[in-house]
Amino acid sequence: MKPKRVLILCTGNSARSQMAEGLLRHLGGSAIEAHSAGTKPAGLNPLAVQAMREIAVDISAQRSKSLAEFDGQRFDTVITVCDSAAEHCPVFPGAPQRLHWSLPDPAAATGSPEEKLAAFRAVRNTLESRLREFLSP
Repeated sequence: MKPKRVLILCTGNSARSQMAEGLLRHLGGSAIEAHSAGTKPAGLNPLAVQAMREIAVDISAQRSKSLAEFDGQRFDTVITVCDSAAEHCPVFPGAPQRLHWSLPDPAAATGSPEEKLAAFRAVRNTLESRLREFLSP
């Protein structure tokens, strides 16, 4: 059986979609082929890497990718994790399932280093919960 192809989109592909890609790969195993991209890629955020490392999911080798890298590819599901990406999401061939999860951008958090990391942890935890639900039969 072919793995289910899932694309997670946000604007910068630096935090939310990167964490979701790593989580989906971790939780879905061989049943899922997870990808992420951004409408305006901004590079992988080190706090996203740190927050994921805390739950033993290593995303340090992932890279920020442009949505253009996936032009013409088929996906079973496309998940947007920010409102801007939802507004600019192109039509994909094969009419994939589309889900939208409006999540705050942890990279926009202000405060102390610990307060910023807490924003990443909160988004990570929300993503994990939603992805577990997404994967449940």
